[in-house]
Amino acid sequence: MERERARGSGVSGARRLRRSALAATTAALACALAIAGCGTKQDVLSAPGAKTFTVMLDWFPNADHAPLYEAIAHGDFRAVGLDVKPVVPAEAAEPLKLLAAGKLDMAVSYAPELLLARDQGLKLVSIGALVQRPLTSIIALSGTHITSVAALRGKTVGTAGIPYQAAMLRTALQSAGVSPSSVKEVDVGFNLVPAMLSGKVDATLGGYWNYEALQLRLAHRAATVIPVNDAGVPPYDELVLVVREQEAHARGQDLRAFMQALGEGERAVRKDPAAAAAQVQAANPSLEARLQLESITQTLPAAMPSKSGAPFGWQEPSAWAAFASWMYTHGLLRHQPGRELPPYTNEYLPGQGI
Repeated sequence: MERERARGSGVSGARRLRRSALAATTAALACALAIAGCGTKQDVLSAPGAKTFTVMLDWFPNADHAPLYEAIAHGDFRAVGLDVKPVVPAEAAEPLKLLAAGKLDMAVSYAPELLLARDQGLKLVSIGALVQRPLTSIIALSGTHITSVAALRGKTVGTAGIPYQAAMLRTALQSAGVSPSSVKEVDVGFNLVPAMLSGKVDATLGGYWNYEALQLRLAHRAATVIPVNDAGVPPYDELVLVVREQEAHARGQDLRAFMQALGEGERAVRKDPAAAAAQVQAANPSLEARLQLESITQTLPAAMPSKSGAPFGWQEPSAWAAFASWMYTHGLLRHQPGRELPPYTNEYLPGQGI
């Protein structure tokens, strides 16, 4: 399977994914970091030249990044003065570390990883959500007869060995009235689908409903798919766009321009998913075209906020607060959320800010 092959190649240290960064601080504030010095809001931007703007992806190019590649292909970034350069990480632990070290302008990461990073001291902040709800799911092949979380009692479940995945599994089991001690958890790294196909595990937690689950379906393997937010885990933004806090203070105009152009890319994806899939495939020729198109189509609803009238990229304050509190309660964060600035801002989204 594509994601399994890519995860396994050259990413040997990634299994214990990204442990960096500062006080997981998520208060239920209405919109944003109290970032000063951003200047007057301008939603329509243009510039005669284009400055290089490096964005490191969370993983290999795939359907989740379609708006980025569409905005590049259509010249939306250049129209606002940015020459956006996507970079693929050598391993999954790299993006937030390199960003904090000043080697990048932006990193695509995950809400849990950003909270972990901030908890360990890295001054990073999300300026927008690329995917607005969890993709991480519990997946079981139909032959196991697992059709609900309750059916995991007495079974073996594989995860990628990430602590917050183990906490998600415990939460799901407890929410279904199943004692976690009755379920055996096995670290299978990123070989989630092979572990199920080989019978090593009965189910997995860590695959995506818009990727691994689709791979199985396209291979004519029926499966039960339960997103973690349907199993008792608080909802969170699966993929977020992260910058350094000092850059959020100093480069408000560039960040607003980036989000404006990315929004244009998202609109292009919605207008023509097949063309968007072709752009992703051009960035990563090893991908299977049919899977990318299906993944893009399935992901479109998750790319937009559930809040009526909110712009693309919107981050819900109450969701950040609830998920940070969940991580703290499960011992994943050392610092209690809410004692520092929140880990996100909506300041640079169209129609937001001052």
